[in-house]
Amino acid sequence: QVQLVESGGGLVQAGGSLRLSCAASGRTFSIYGMGWFRQAPGKEREFVAWSGGSTNYADSVKGRFTISRDNAKNSVYLQMNSLKPEDTAVYYCTADSSGTRYWGQGTQVTVSS
Repeated sequence: QVQLVESGGGLVQAGGSLRLSCAASGRTFSIYGMGWFRQAPGKEREFVAWSGGSTNYADSVKGRFTISRDNAKNSVYLQMNSLKPEDTAVYYCTADSSGTRYWGQGTQVTVSS
């Protein structure tokens, strides 16, 4: 089992920045990749960024968001710059471990116009 805990969400004005953090615990030695998804009200959960064998971003966040990992701390981060109101969502940390996808509880990001 892998447990994921996110932090760093909040309220920010358009154009501002936030940094999300996600700490993994449990069977962290078996984690292959970690990333972020988000879900806005009334919408399906969507991919944001991934760090595994390669680093990938959704087109909507390329050039504004940066994913990074600290393997020594079993953590993944999402630096979000130039935030837009459409980035408002609950952001979920996710990890792949031994063929199983794990999810955090989510952290709210609200961007005001």
